[in-house]
Order: sequence, then structure tokens, then C-alpha cells
Amino acid sequence: MRVRLVVALLLVLLALGAFNYLRPIPAVSPAHLLRTSDVVPGTAPGLPWPSRGSAAVGVSGLGLLASSGNAQTFPAASITKVMTALVILADKPLKSNEGGPTVTLTEADVQSYQADLAGGQSVAKVEAGEQLSELQLLQGMLIPSANNYAESAARWDAGSLGAFIARMNDRAAKLKLAHTKFADVSGASPASVSTPADLLALGMEAMRDPVFAEIVATPQVDLPVAGTVYNVDAVLGQSGIVGIKTGSGLNTGANFLFAAKATVDGHEIVIFGCVMGQSSLAIAFANAKKLIAATSPALHVRRILSRNEAVATYTTPWGAQSDLVSADDVDVVEWPGMVVRQRLDAKSIVIDKPLPSSTPEGTEHVVLGDYDLDVPLVTADPLYPPGRLWRLTRVTL
Repeated sequence: MRVRLVVALLLVLLALGAFNYLRPIPAVSPAHLLRTSDVVPGTAPGLPWPSRGSAAVGVSGLGLLASSGNAQTFPAASITKVMTALVILADKPLKSNEGGPTVTLTEADVQSYQADLAGGQSVAKVEAGEQLSELQLLQGMLIPSANNYAESAARWDAGSLGAFIARMNDRAAKLKLAHTKFADVSGASPASVSTPADLLALGMEAMRDPVFAEIVATPQVDLPVAGTVYNVDAVLGQSGIVGIKTGSGLNTGANFLFAAKATVDGHEIVIFGCVMGQSSLAIAFANAKKLIAATSPALHVRRILSRNEAVATYTTPWGAQSDLVSADDVDVVEWPGMVVRQRLDAKSIVIDKPLPSSTPEGTEHVVLGDYDLDVPLVTADPLYPPGRLWRLTRVTL
């Protein structure tokens, strides 16, 4: 009787062992080691906003930092040409040191020049039969701010001004410029309106194109008929300013959309800003410099993730462990009071075969202002499947 009981017990144990051994290996979930949110220390400074009109400032990568809080739509004036150039470069991209296709000007282009000249607009002389490259058309509209060059470029690109203006507004919608509407390609129309925050976003987008950035940073250029023309941005090179565009000539005041390079914690960054509705371009320039000077000291560049820093960890029921570490260094520009948010995006894994170190296993998602980063994560150490003994004797479900 005892022998039968012992045999029966052994059979039960063998059956349980076999059942245990054949059960699936459980998935292992990563445990996040970092805080999900963190406030950038410090207090944002009070900025020297213009006493008239409105303004906004931001930083490349980080986006809009602050605005004067009294934003209303103003005629964009010649800052409109930033969108004109952006649409042309999207339709017909150029590389640095490339002139692009040649455009032969017609009598229609001469008539545009004469009409704009008679209307007291900003122009550059042209002649029928004159040949300009795409680059020269862009230079003529952005450097001396020639309205007729913008009109010639738009007709060449889209066939008509109406068709081109529709493309401008489509692009504005895609950029979520909710308070921006274009009624012409040069900004001569007071119905082409925007706000400082919208134009700030437009400027950031335009400056991502290296050809556009090179043009607006050019002090002067020689054009075939117009000769040497000079940049209307009279403060180019001052206070780190590398562009972007002025807008004036309407009775609503002067505007200046600007970009300025600054060194922060050993890193070169670009501060963007826009002042609108100023009483003169000289005052617009002065207010831009004040905003640059006040914004720069409050900015910092911080390494929020270091290469090989542990972000999460896998711990297996059989005692194996490996961290998930950042594959990259991550440096961001910070502004006091902004919130850094982090989220682990890594799935549970079944370790049924050896998992080597440096295996990609998800990302750390980082959001700060316009920063929206997915930082690759890799295993720090190898992970191995459970041994036979653990598989036979495990008691967990």
C-alpha cells in the first residue's frame, strides 16, 4: 500500500514538474526609473515688451517662450515674403551654392515693377528678357524686399498670383497659424495679417531651410539689372542677429521678425522673436535687441539624459536583471517654469532565448515645449532564459 502511495506521489510530482516545465515563460515588464514630469527650476524673467504693438519670443527647438499677452492681428507687411519664399522653396527646392532654374522676365514683370514703383512700394528694377535664377528671385524679394520680385516669383511658380496665394494659405493652415491670412504675395495689402506668435512659428519653419537662412543673412547682393542691392535688415550682424525680415510702409506701424544666435552654456542656440505695430523700423530694431538681451541670460542648456544612463530595468522571476539605458546624450534648451515630461515606451518581453546587451528595446519619450523626442533605449546587460530547475520548481502563475 505504501509503495503504491509513494509511486502515486512520485507520478504526481513528475506530472507537476512536467506541467511546470512546459508552461510558457512569463513576459517581463520594464520598470521605469525616472520621474514622469519635472519643472525647470527658476522663475521666468519679466521681458521688456514694447509699449506699443505686441511681441513674442522663442527658441529653436523649444518653440514659443512668451508673448506680450496683448496679441492682435496686424498687417504682416513685407514679412509676408517669408511665406512666399517658403512656398517657392517647398515647390522647387534648392541646395546651398545652387542657383536653380532660370526665369526669363516678360513684359508682365516689367508692368508689375512699374505699377509697384508708381505706388511707392519697395521694388528692384527689371527689364523684359532679363534672366534671373530662382536664387536671384528669392534674393531680390528677401534682401532689398522687392515686391515686384515676389510677384514675378509667384507667377513663375504657380502660374498666377491667385493660385500662389491659395498655396500660401494652405501652408499657413498646415503650420497651424490660426491668426494668419494672406491676401497677396508681397505684403503690400493690409489684408495680409498675422500675429507675432504666428510669425515666430513661420520664421522658425523658414530658417530650417539652409538656403533661406543663407539669403536672409546676406548683407548685399548683385542682381543683373538692379545692380547692388542692400538688406533692409539694418541690424544684421548686431546682437547676434542673422535675419529674418522687416515689414513696414503701412499705416499700422513697422514689424521685425528676427533670429539671433547666442551662446548658452557653451552651446550655440537661435533666439527667435517678432515685434509688430512699432512706430518705426528703428524702434522695432531697438526693441528686438532688448528682447534678445533679456531672453538669453534666462536660458540654459541641460543634459536631461546621458548615454548609458539607466532609464528602466527588467527584473525576471528567476533572478536575472538588466537595465535599459539611453543610447544617446540628450541636451535641451530650457526656460524657467516649463515642464519636462517623460514616458517609457517599452514593451514586455519573453526571454525564451539569450538577449544580448545593446539590444534595442523601446524608447524614452521626452516632451518639452516643441521638443518631442524618442530616445532609443538598449539593454545594458545580457539576459538569459530560466534554467531547467527554475522551470521545474516555479510556483508563480
